[in-house]
Amino acid sequence: MDSSLHIFFFPFMGHGHMRPTIDMAKLFAAKGVKSTIITTPLNEPIISKAIEKSKILGHNIHIQTILFPSSKAGLPNECENVDSIPSPKWFPTFCLATKMLQEPLEKLLLEQHPDCIVADMFFPWVTDSALKFRIPRLVFHGTCYFSLCAAECMRLYQPFRNVGSDSESFVISNLPGEIKMTRLQIAPFENWEEFEGMAKLMHEVKESELKSFGVVVNSFYELENVYANYYRNVLGRKAWHIGPLPLWNKDAAISIDQHQHVCLKWLDMMKPYSVVYVCHGSMAHFSNSQLREIAMGLEASELKFIWVVRKSEDEGEEWLPEGFEKRMEGKGMIIRGWAPQVCILEHEAIGAFVTHCGWNSVLEGVTAGVPMVTWPMASEQFYNEKLLSEVLKIGVPVGAKKWVGLVGDEVHWDALEKAVRRIMEGEEIEEMRKRVKVLSELAEKSVEEEGSSYCDLNALIEELSLLRN
Repeated sequence: MDSSLHIFFFPFMGHGHMRPTIDMAKLFAAKGVKSTIITTPLNEPIISKAIEKSKILGHNIHIQTILFPSSKAGLPNECENVDSIPSPKWFPTFCLATKMLQEPLEKLLLEQHPDCIVADMFFPWVTDSALKFRIPRLVFHGTCYFSLCAAECMRLYQPFRNVGSDSESFVISNLPGEIKMTRLQIAPFENWEEFEGMAKLMHEVKESELKSFGVVVNSFYELENVYANYYRNVLGRKAWHIGPLPLWNKDAAISIDQHQHVCLKWLDMMKPYSVVYVCHGSMAHFSNSQLREIAMGLEASELKFIWVVRKSEDEGEEWLPEGFEKRMEGKGMIIRGWAPQVCILEHEAIGAFVTHCGWNSVLEGVTAGVPMVTWPMASEQFYNEKLLSEVLKIGVPVGAKKWVGLVGDEVHWDALEKAVRRIMEGEEIEEMRKRVKVLSELAEKSVEEEGSSYCDLNALIEELSLLRN
């Protein structure tokens, strides 16, 4: 590969966006491309730790920091990551603040003139900066072809305008697969005026994508070939799939401390496919009453479980039913805070994954070959749910009906109990398990020599090298 290529990677400052972008930078560096990750001072240590092994291997990977104007943008001091914003209400302010990074980024583009910049969708202004310096810009959405196609068909044909109520279903026009949605399930800024700030941003995202060099997708062709073809051939987008990103460098991605996590020792004592893993991602905020419903549903199912909760010990335990942890000793485990998700999902004891349908989690579930209970909340998660439950048929919906941002739609305990029992003991589970195992094998093959993602990655590097000459 052409070792003189230099690519800038500019991730949005949020765990779910930074992780795949760092994986991408490491992948290109492993291919001999000079990779520079652009970030802000408070995010630098996270990235530094994540690229440690790549640097030891001698890969040409670096970090460049640019200052983030938190207080100037009206954000709390030292707020440089969406995981540290005081509440979801601050998200539009945070996105607006990132526009102030344009000047320092352009200074770097002028000084270093990379051959390409891969920037997150939430930075639509990067396309203009890249055009100014005649540098190709690739957009990274952090999701799949299916969701990109669904969102674009919604934008172009607005089928939600043809129904009389928010709960009446409509078919997404022109999207293969006769996919039905309701207005409740789509992002409010797609069809309501009150989310003006976000609506404007999403409009800018779309405009910048159309002007950019192309789109890079963390997915693999065999998972959603119909939608990969539709995105490229019908919607006419230039796109390259290079996922699942974590699979390229699997061994280096998992540390020794992850392998020694107490939950894995607990799983070693369980029978194959006997445990339900419950995790709603790094951004979800459930009310105490909703957490209680989850606890009651898990207890009523009588199944073994690992449940990751984003609450710390010092927040008190009033969200748990009285005596819950004592009754669940040996049957279930609650992990507060971070959990080694990839290691958990790959453990043979795991039989199902209750997920918020964030794309990183979905890919991890598919790669590990685990069927999913789908509980979408925000972003493009309701689209991802349709892909899992209706297209791939490897997921069972829990029954979340409403797009609610980061808080979570109220789902009652009996709906959760029913969904986890169905996915662990139902009559269709054997077929579902077979289907997801096949996809898991195809995922592995896609990143091997001559695999679909392997070939797309090489084609992209080749194309960027030719542009340069």
